[in-house]
This record gives sequence, C-alpha cells and structure tokens, in this order.
Amino acid sequence: MPINILMPALSPTMEKGNLAKWLKKEGDKVKSGDVIAEIETDKATMEVEAADEGTLAKIIVPEGTQDVPVNDVIAVLAADGEDVKAAGAGAGKAEAPKPPASSFETPAARAPQDEGSAGGKTEAPTKPTTNPAPRPEEGAPAPVSKGEATHNGARVFASPLARRMAKDAGIDIARVTGTGPHGRVIARDVEQAKSGGGLRSPAAAPAAGPAIAPAMSDQQIRALYPEGSYEVVPHDGMRRTIAQRLTQSTQTIPHFYLTIDCNLDRLLAAREDINAAAPKDKDGKPAYKLSVNDFIIKAMAIALQRVPDANVSWTEGGMLKHKHSDIGVAVAMPGGLITPIIRSAETASLSSISAQMKDFAARARARKLKPEEYQGGTTAVSNLGMFGIKDFTAVINPPHATILAVGTGEQRPIVKDGKIEIATMMSVTLSCDHRAVDGALGAELIGAFKTLIENPVMMMV
Repeated sequence: MPINILMPALSPTMEKGNLAKWLKKEGDKVKSGDVIAEIETDKATMEVEAADEGTLAKIIVPEGTQDVPVNDVIAVLAADGEDVKAAGAGAGKAEAPKPPASSFETPAARAPQDEGSAGGKTEAPTKPTTNPAPRPEEGAPAPVSKGEATHNGARVFASPLARRMAKDAGIDIARVTGTGPHGRVIARDVEQAKSGGGLRSPAAAPAAGPAIAPAMSDQQIRALYPEGSYEVVPHDGMRRTIAQRLTQSTQTIPHFYLTIDCNLDRLLAAREDINAAAPKDKDGKPAYKLSVNDFIIKAMAIALQRVPDANVSWTEGGMLKHKHSDIGVAVAMPGGLITPIIRSAETASLSSISAQMKDFAARARARKLKPEEYQGGTTAVSNLGMFGIKDFTAVINPPHATILAVGTGEQRPIVKDGKIEIATMMSVTLSCDHRAVDGALGAELIGAFKTLIENPVMMMV
C-alpha cells in the first residue's frame, strides 16, 4: 500500500512551511533516516528524514512551494514490492497552495493567525450559499456554526493543532485561555491546560483579544504616496512572526523600564588579561577570544540566580519559577532577528558562552538553528552597543518576564571621591513585565547585574 509523506510540524506552533528543496527525485530508493527534503520555517531551514523505506513514487508538492499546511500530503512512497507507477498514479493531487495575501489587505479579510506561522487557515463554510449573508452590524458577535466551540455564546478561535491536541487530551477547547493573536488558542495554551493552568471557569467571560492596528488599504496607499515612488516588498514568514509576537507583547504585557550605568574599566582589564592568557593551537590561533557581550550574558545569568524571584514567567495559572538561567541573545540575520538561547548560563564558563554564541550566530544567519535552540528561555539580552547606540528600550519576548537592552561602552566624565575622572561607562535598560516583576524586584535584579559587571572576578567564583 502506498505511503503518504506528510508536511511535518517542526515546532509545536508551526502550521505552515515552505518546501525549499527536494533532495530525492521520483524513482529514487529511500531508506529510513534518509534526508529527503528541506523545509523552511519562519526562522530556520530544517531537514526532513524519511520514516519508511521504499521508492519515491510521486512528488506532489514541488520544491519552492510556500505556505504548505502541516499534515498535507507532499509526496507518495511506494513500499518494497509495490508497483511504483501504480502508486504514483493513484496519488491524490494536493490542493494548490493559496497565493499570499495582499500586503495591503485589511484585517477583516484575514483569518486569525497562530503564533509562529506565516498565516492561518481560513475556516470554510459547511455548505456553499448562493446569496451572500447579510453583513452583521458593527460590534455584533460573529455567527457561530453548528458544532463550533463557544464560550458564553462567543466563538472560540483556536488553531487546528490546538484543537487536535485538546481533543486527544479530553480538554474542552472553550475553557482554554488563548494567548495567541486576538485571544486565539494555540498549542502552548493546550499544553499549559494539561497541567491545570490557563483554564477558564465555566462562568468566566471570554478574554478580549488585543486590538490590532488596521493595515493601509490600496486606496489609502495611493492617496498618501505617488505611484512609482515606492516598491512593495512582500512580508516573509519571519517578518510576520516578529510583527505578531511584538504586537502581542506590547499590547498584553505591561512594560516598565529601569536604566542604570555600569563602569566597565575592571571588566575591560580582566577581558584583556584573559584573552592574552588564552592557550594557542599549532597555528598560533587563541582557543577563545572573549567579548564584552560574553561577560554580559554571564552576569545576567548569575544575577537571576541571586534574585530568583525575578527568574520567572507569567502564566494565568501561576508563576513559573525557573531553576536555571537560560539566556536568549538577540542575533541579527537577513530579514529580522532571532534569539538563540544559552542554556544554564550560570554554570557555563565564559569561554563556553563565547564558543556557543559564535556557533549560534553563524548558524542563525544561515537559518540552520533548531527550534529547541531558540524557543523558551527565561530572559534575553539585546546589545546594540556595537552600533554606537548609547541607550534604548527593548520589547519583552514572551514567555520572558524581562529583557536587558545594552548600550555602547564609552568614556564619560564621572565624579569619584569629589573629583571628576574619566571612566568607560555603559548604560543598560531592563524592561520588566509588571505582572511578574515589580519595581523593587526589577531594581534588585539590575543592581545585582551592575555589581557583577563592575566586579568581574565575582563571576569566576
């Protein structure tokens, strides 16, 4: 019997992906574990391995196809002993992917989207209608189809993956609190509900989703900008995901900011001594070369261990208190940015942190990071000092409760013992989720960070 090869879900929130390249062609023998294709998600390119043995009878979705839904048939494998031509001829034709929505499409024309996807699936009506339904009045609830999950009369939006997970776990999807765009229930909400968190009481009112600023229509674009004065560059999956997550962050997380100045003179001296003492290989290259950012990551990790009440994530069901300091570090890449995570950074050596960051940065720019290497974490560091930025504020990346924005190190006049001296100073700003980290707690955390930066020998203990 022919075996269908399906579009895999490469992360819990993935709903669509781009089929970048086929590494096998029709008629090729395939063994279990063979890499047969490359799939592009919003932030990475992943290899797909075959789970069965046989002959690739038919490629249904050609390479270069974008927005292929998860679990769609992308190819057919003829098992050993089967007629390859018959298996290929009997393969069902996949539905042609829909063209990407217009860049100027209004939100009313879009379906709700799940976090981490370039677009959501539009729910089809149960049967076609010959006459268009009358448009509901502004503010009136949307009509609910028979069998559609509802809560207090309101339709519950959920991703297909979340619905399937809830059904398998025996959870009423209408009781799960959604944290996706427009309050949509996504996979991580169901995972949280399995442990008893994020469930609404039966009488609870549905939470309103964040308001999304409307996109400009074609008519508005033409009215504002002369024709020929601009070029339309379609959004890729990464840019859409960044926009979704940061909109969610700024509209659902109450931010506040704490700024402090750190004296880098001792750190720079220690860095110079450590780099000078680094062992060299046979070619004379040092085994490591520490950057200021490596010290910043280490200092933030230890500071979270010293102030454990700030090493948390907010959830509706309760506060997650993390045992380790998993530090996400913002890395710029073509089309956006990504935050690979240094796991248990409080126990990692500075040379290990340096090596990991060099590896992450290289693979991030090539879009070769695995989802587990950039998902999760307990906080993040965003450093724009190399661009000469003195200070700035960064947007919290859920599920983190904090993010540290790091400015450039520069010589400034300071007052010490009543005298004006020159010191190398660095301004850092901590963005905090006020639901999880109060002002005094945030001040304690950034104070612990300053102490470690100004006394780097304390990171070695």
